[in-house]
Amino acid sequence: MNESVISIRGLSKTFGTNRVLDHFDLVLHRGENLAVLGKSGSGKSVLIKCIIGLIRPDEGNIEVLGQNMLNLNREELDDIRVKIGFLFQSNALYDSMTVRDNLEFPLRRHSFRLAPAEVNHMVMEALRNVGLEHAVDMMPAELSGGMRKRIALARTLILKPEIILYDEPTTGLDPITSLEIINLINAIRGKFGTSSLIITHDLKCVKLTADRIAMLIDGHCHVTGDFEGLRSSSDERISPFFS
Repeated sequence: MNESVISIRGLSKTFGTNRVLDHFDLVLHRGENLAVLGKSGSGKSVLIKCIIGLIRPDEGNIEVLGQNMLNLNREELDDIRVKIGFLFQSNALYDSMTVRDNLEFPLRRHSFRLAPAEVNHMVMEALRNVGLEHAVDMMPAELSGGMRKRIALARTLILKPEIILYDEPTTGLDPITSLEIINLINAIRGKFGTSSLIITHDLKCVKLTADRIAMLIDGHCHVTGDFEGLRSSSDERISPFFS
């Protein structure tokens, strides 16, 4: 687990007078589930959007799969985004499209030339991976919150990404559904060997998914470690998260 797939150095981002990220450093290793734990509003979602290229940082460097994300042109950025799955906190499903159309969208977006039978196979395989083949012709409005999250994850999986970025994957879900999503995150890593960055303030999600945890405090990566090590820490900046 030594090879890095994401390397972040000196990342800073300010909005107005609010310095959200302040020389933030982080490395995600291949095959690793790494959780970034921080309070609501601490900059976790800004971090993940900088990684994917939705927000441009003020300073710093982001390398993904050996490429500097800040130096890529539009075409090069699109090419590398195919290898990065992004599960939005809001799910970002298109309400006017069926589940099938939502899953086909990234295939059309990235101009894959596939026969209809191939597209159908990929859609059904992605749905099978999240246990929702029966929902293929449903509309998002017909789905529960947990089902919408699973469909969004299936859409992420359809391109078979090497890296998945999870933005608050359990927020707004009841405890049973949250556990289902947590188990799915682990199952996906086990089946596909993906490297995952999990942005969350949900301690249960962190405990059950993360090989390693990075604490985002005051814009910095304050410390990294495993769950038990951080939980037993005497650092007064860390202990409130685990109390």
